[in-house]
Amino acid sequence: MSYTPIQNDGRRQPVASSAASTSSIMAIDAVSPLSTQDIVERTALLDVERGSDQYGSLTPPKASPKPSMTHSTFKRRVKYYIPSMGWIPDYSFSFFGGDFLAGITVASMLVPQSVSYASSLAKLSPVTGLFSASIPGIFYAFLGSSRQLNVAPEAALSLLLGQAVSEIRHDYPDQQPGEADVLGLGVATVGLISFLLGFFRLGFIDVVLSRALLRGFITAVAVVIMIEQFIPMLGLTKLMRAVDPHTTFDKFFFLIENAFTHANRLTTIISFSALFALVALRYVKNKFKGTWWIYRLPEVLIVVVLSTILSSEFGWDADGVDILGAVDIHTGDSFIEFPLKKSNLKYLRRTTSTAVLIAVVGFLDSIVAAKQNAARFGYSISPNRELVALGAANLAGSFVPGTLPAFGSITRSRMNGDIGGRTQMASLVCSGVILLATFFLLPWLYFLPKCVLASIIGLVVFSLLAETPHDVMYYWRMKAWVDLTIMSLTFFLSIIWNIEVGVVVSLVVSLLLVVHRSSKTRMTILGRIPGTDRWKPLKENPEAEESVAGALIVRIRENLDFANTAQLKERLRRLELYGVHKLHPSELPRRQQASVLVFHMADVDSCDASAAQIFYELLEEYRSRGVGLYITHLRPGPQKTFAKAGIVELLGADAFRESVADAMAIVEGTRGREPSFS
Repeated sequence: MSYTPIQNDGRRQPVASSAASTSSIMAIDAVSPLSTQDIVERTALLDVERGSDQYGSLTPPKASPKPSMTHSTFKRRVKYYIPSMGWIPDYSFSFFGGDFLAGITVASMLVPQSVSYASSLAKLSPVTGLFSASIPGIFYAFLGSSRQLNVAPEAALSLLLGQAVSEIRHDYPDQQPGEADVLGLGVATVGLISFLLGFFRLGFIDVVLSRALLRGFITAVAVVIMIEQFIPMLGLTKLMRAVDPHTTFDKFFFLIENAFTHANRLTTIISFSALFALVALRYVKNKFKGTWWIYRLPEVLIVVVLSTILSSEFGWDADGVDILGAVDIHTGDSFIEFPLKKSNLKYLRRTTSTAVLIAVVGFLDSIVAAKQNAARFGYSISPNRELVALGAANLAGSFVPGTLPAFGSITRSRMNGDIGGRTQMASLVCSGVILLATFFLLPWLYFLPKCVLASIIGLVVFSLLAETPHDVMYYWRMKAWVDLTIMSLTFFLSIIWNIEVGVVVSLVVSLLLVVHRSSKTRMTILGRIPGTDRWKPLKENPEAEESVAGALIVRIRENLDFANTAQLKERLRRLELYGVHKLHPSELPRRQQASVLVFHMADVDSCDASAAQIFYELLEEYRSRGVGLYITHLRPGPQKTFAKAGIVELLGADAFRESVADAMAIVEGTRGREPSFS
């Protein structure tokens, strides 16, 4: 009898996972195991997405009746899209001590780090970094769904935007575009792109870049940063400006030629002494994680303060050491300016490609950090809302002239949670402290040696390179030559040309590989298990055998769409002539052409219009050859599509059978009735 589809009421429930990836764009950090206190906090901090309005309170949530009013629905929607509307009204001051301490500690690390990123990587005013570490963080605190994520400038992203500004200056030597104009345009573009990606629910882009591509990108960024920072660490900044090496290779050869002949001896000693002190303090902190006052020591701030005092006492600037000097906190004509102006729109095309790369890479690092903390403290986050929040934060920051793009960091966010940050109040405290430092602390850093800022960046390079040897050995051990190739391609193109070219080319190659793999429909040949009516894949079951000569039973193991159906005809031809073995097309056929073709389609849940059209043409060609056709285990969705596409009318209702055994019984019965000529 013909097959009537059976409705299946058992639906597979989606599995929510908060497990975070262990990889990061900027640094790789381990997440410490949960303590008893953490488990208690996980119970207390129920997320509003799970129906609780008690965010930030230790009071157990009250059971609420089923909402029936529009006002109640609107209130829930507001709390969902603006998380601060949920946690601020119910904020418990029992959290304030931990939030305040976390904010102060992260700020003590961010102040010198942001100054370093701005002056050493982006080649801009130190105020640029400080505004970037404060303004976007305030807006993210109100809109973000992660409670521990700290939003501030990142090394790789600062380098990218700094290179874009340098290229624009190089291309427009007569006009000398203002850095605030270019930065405002660039950051506004980054924010707009991130916001739109979230608005159109494209938070799945974190799966676009493979781990191998990211590792190549990270390693290339680390090498570029290292070469860039060796120049101020050796006191060669003035000579570099005179020679003007443009590419990373030019700067590398510049270092080789001048490192031993023109380096400033005192600057070199200060630089590497500061780097050694930073590494030593970081090592001591990791060794004494159980001792809270040692683990919370701000090693970067300690080195900055000590080097500033020593520079002032011994007059290092008189001996040729570059110092920070007086810093003007005004980066534009006014504190707030509209980022899109008639004067800077001509740079839009030059900054857009960099902005897209910054938006994607920045989001990837942010979402890794957010997922880690969500898994650790027991709440859920939304990638789409994170994109909107990060985009809005950068858009807001672009209105303050001279801000760098700001995204989340695993290192800072983990430290935020370790020290006691339990809500975004910690980010508000951190941003407030940095704003105070911007207006009142900078004069005290007048004698800070710039080579110390470069040494701080050198510490970041160690974090960026930490996982590279492990990943290379892993890919080598797994014989993952494609991953190694993509990683190497990204690295070398980023070094030889620039980081954008390296990432874009590798991304295109990765997408082509994905398309190539997805264009091959997963199929296998089925054979009968002797003595039964069960049919299993020949490749996986050696005992299975093809019991009917000329009959080919093919199981399609995925949904049909325009991409994978385009090569369906060729794939079927190879199965028909060569079976499941991989042979070169020039080889002689190992099988006879099929006289009966049975499709097992239990794994096909959907079939789009283009796929149905191609499948129709394929079946029509087989019919013209006189091949008997049967379709079994067809689900209701594809059956409706086949009916609309005319496949049911083409084959007839009797061609659709409930099972392979049913179809093969008809084939065997038909052959049994055929006359035999001997």
